[in-house]
Amino acid sequence: MTAPSHIPVFALYGQTTPFPDIVYIERLADRAASGGWRIDAHRHGQLSQVIIIDQGGATARIDGDECRLAAGDFLFIPAHAVHGYDFSPGTAGHVISLPSALLVSDAAQSPGVKAALARPLRGQADATLQRLVALLLEAFAATGRFRTQLVLPLAQALLVALAENTSARAPGAAPPRDGRLMRLDALITAQMAQGWGVADYARALQISTAHLGRLCRAASGMGAKAYIEQAVMDEASRLLAFTRLPMSQIGYRLGFDDPSHFSKRFRAARGLAPSAYRRQLEGRMLLG
Repeated sequence: MTAPSHIPVFALYGQTTPFPDIVYIERLADRAASGGWRIDAHRHGQLSQVIIIDQGGATARIDGDECRLAAGDFLFIPAHAVHGYDFSPGTAGHVISLPSALLVSDAAQSPGVKAALARPLRGQADATLQRLVALLLEAFAATGRFRTQLVLPLAQALLVALAENTSARAPGAAPPRDGRLMRLDALITAQMAQGWGVADYARALQISTAHLGRLCRAASGMGAKAYIEQAVMDEASRLLAFTRLPMSQIGYRLGFDDPSHFSKRFRAARGLAPSAYRRQLEGRMLLG
């Protein structure tokens, strides 16, 4: 497979503009048919995706492994996983794109859920998953005032159902996620308010900063500093989306002594100032 540094990073496939909605759903045929039912290798920096196959099938390639999807199957792709597809012509189903903020919501922080969703998963959609997908599709297509308030909890429930699905397993024979990286994730969550840097995390893991960089790059295509900042900005997005905390307090919680520095880093990562990001989400909720 092409080296990770050469894999394009998209918001949605082929698009580099900001993510268009809190949750985005499209039909597989709308996305794949125009490209001859093939989607080339790519990855997403700030969202995960769920593929639901209703009819037909596909060969999926995820981080160098290959698996076959048939009618009734689902595939969960976490952020940063390199993936591509060859669909059978006429395949029907949906692609559900979920921003990273949902993966650090209170629901996804339940024991085991976040760990289960840290890697790709495939399986058969059980009755619970099918009902949630149907409700999410209905809510997404609605035009009522409280559309977003319906979509968000359904999307969070979908993530929990994916983690709970007993048929779910990792595609192919990919090696398990490095335990040190899982410890890094836990440390970032625990020490975020302290403003730790790469050297602090490497010291806590008892490895060199260079070794930490290699671990992060192998898992995500990013160096350690970018990996840590991605986690911090994901938490910032969650706090802006799901709390009413003042911007300065959010910055302090994330280890920024200067609110203006937090605003500058958030703008660099998300393309919007924190206040504008929150207003955008509020506007979607009012219009939803």
